This record gives sequence, C-alpha cells and structure tokens, in this order.
Amino acid sequence: MEEERLDFVLVPLGLFLMGIYHLWLFFTIRSHPRKTVIGLNAQSRHQWVSSMMSDPLKNGVLAVQTIRNNIMASTLLATTAITLSSLIGVFVSSFSNSGDKVSASVIVYGNKSPTLSAIKYFSILLCFLVAFLCNVQSIRYYAHVSFLVTVPTWKDRKDSMEYVGRNLNRGSFFWSLGLRAFYFSFPLFLWIFGPIPMFVCSFIMAFVLYFLDTTTTITRKLHSHSFKEDQRNNSVEAAGNLV
Repeated sequence: MEEERLDFVLVPLGLFLMGIYHLWLFFTIRSHPRKTVIGLNAQSRHQWVSSMMSDPLKNGVLAVQTIRNNIMASTLLATTAITLSSLIGVFVSSFSNSGDKVSASVIVYGNKSPTLSAIKYFSILLCFLVAFLCNVQSIRYYAHVSFLVTVPTWKDRKDSMEYVGRNLNRGSFFWSLGLRAFYFSFPLFLWIFGPIPMFVCSFIMAFVLYFLDTTTTITRKLHSHSFKEDQRNNSVEAAGNLV
C-alpha cells in the first residue's frame, strides 16, 4: 500500500471499529442492561436513592457527601478537559501566527500527510470539548439531586424517588460520556504519530473497553441478591407500619 494512502484506510477502520463497539454497547444497555456495568450501576443508584430517601433526616448528610464526591470527580475531569483544550488551542495558534505548518514528526511509517495535521488537532480538541460539556452537565444534575434527595416531604413517595433516581442516573450517564471522550482521545492523539499507531490503539481500546463495560455472572448474582434482600426488607417494613 502506498504510504500516503494509509491515513485514508487505517484511520477510518479505527474509527469504524470504535463506532461499531459503542453501537453494540448502546443496544446492549437498552436491551440487556444487567450485562453491562452502566446498566447495573444505574439499577444500584435507584436502589441507593430509595434507601436514602426512605429516611432523609437520618441519611441526608450521607447522601449529600456521596453526591459531593461525584461532583468533585466531575469537576476534576471538566477542569482537565478545558485545560487541555486551551493548551491545544494555544499550540495550534502559535504555529499559525508564526507562519509554520503544524505537522507531526515523521516517526512511524505512513505519517507523511501534513495537510491532515489540522484535522488531527481539531479532532483531539473536539474530544476534550465534548468531555468538558458532558462533565459540566453531570455537575448540574448532581447539584440538583443534592437538593432533591434531602426533601423530607417526599418520604414514602415512590414517584418522587423515581424522579430523583432518574436525575442521578442522567448525571452519571453524562459523567460516563465525558470519561468516554477521554478514552476516545487516545487513538486520536496517537494519530499525530501516524495512522498505524492510531489503528493499533483503536483495536486495543475496543478490547479494553469491552472488559470494562461488561459484567460477569458472579457480579450479576451478587446484585440480584442485594436487590432481593432490599425488596424483602421493604416488605417487612411496610408490614410493620401496617401493624
């Protein structure tokens, strides 16, 4: 294969591989959520909200502290993303102002396409901007849930608990998307050194994300036992209240 054509073959293949994997992950979350870490954690968060809101006066401090930790994690990722975006913008603008072309060093075979340098840096910048926006939205939902989870008047109201659980899951989903944008920036960053490292990184990243996103049978059984015990405790408490 001609050296200058590697960018037009390996890079689309790497992006296609990552896209196919995330498309499979999306449909798996929708159809079989318990087979994925994202779906299983969403059910656990619903259970946690029900537990915290069953007695908000007693569990209010614990709930707010837990959500605060999530806000701090999202703030750290958002700060990192916007900082890296600013550095890339300053780096590209400095080369543009000096009249030099922004091109990567020729280190790996196939990296002789200086016309694609702008696309490479713009792709990395776009990943970090998406990560920043997703983490900002995550902070927004977490801050909203920190108020809702401690409302005493919502005790024993299932519809209110479901609403708080949905908002908490939305914040967690935005956090996952922001973290996923960081993962996606690794192949794009290696694209600076050529299409071959980018394709290899995309291939390895797909396998790594598969092991991180899927659950084992043992994990699903542990969560199932936890859900059953929680439902049994709720039934006992309801019977006690009736007596």
